[in-house]
Amino acid sequence: MKVIIIEDEKPAAEKLLKAIQKANPSIEVSAVLTNVKDSVAWLLQNPMPDLLFMDIELSDGLSFKIFETIPVNSPVIFCTAFDEYWQEAFEHNSIDYLLKPVKQEKLEAALNKYDKLKQHFASGFQQLLQQQPTSNGYKKRFLVKRGVDYISIKTEDIAYFYAAHKLVCMVNNNNQKFILDQSLADIEKQLDPAQFYRVNRKYLIQLNAIKKIKTWPKSKLLLEVEPVVKEDIIISQENVSAFKEWMGS
Repeated sequence: MKVIIIEDEKPAAEKLLKAIQKANPSIEVSAVLTNVKDSVAWLLQNPMPDLLFMDIELSDGLSFKIFETIPVNSPVIFCTAFDEYWQEAFEHNSIDYLLKPVKQEKLEAALNKYDKLKQHFASGFQQLLQQQPTSNGYKKRFLVKRGVDYISIKTEDIAYFYAAHKLVCMVNNNNQKFILDQSLADIEKQLDPAQFYRVNRKYLIQLNAIKKIKTWPKSKLLLEVEPVVKEDIIISQENVSAFKEWMGS
């Protein structure tokens, strides 16, 4: 099992590292990070760990900002000196909330809870993985991970997929984000081309998510989608004709 520690106090981080290794020597601590900025950068550049140990008050803000910046699907054990954040913590993938100084028996109990949750959800995981495309040859749903849970998202509930920082994210109609372990090209092959279109190298969009099409300089098009994105989604001049044909089919 691979974990990371997000803790801005070096003595606390070292103590937690020793406690984790004592509880289970097979656990690999992949990184020890000290602030929101570095944590976001690490999580974007590396596979999500199996579990995160996370302090809440960091040098550059609350660790909850990490969840607001990028999708985090790993479960979290929060380790903090403050008890007022417990409710918000459980809104951000928390499976336990440990107060500092963290006692060895509390840490081990939290790790045991993680193992039991993992075993519980794994029992139905294999069955979900066996889901096959529908009779027309296209996927009906995607299995995604949220915390320790695996949930099934219907394709009609997906607004778009996008690639960023070597990751591919799915965004549903409620603006929930999920990280996938497939490329956009692989995902595109699994979807009904009458419903999803690869508008550019970064975005694969569902027809119903397109709310407005605007003309753009140099014979390009600008798409407005919902949920809203913070960047311009541009269709190149070379792709305009094919896109219009798709929209009108």
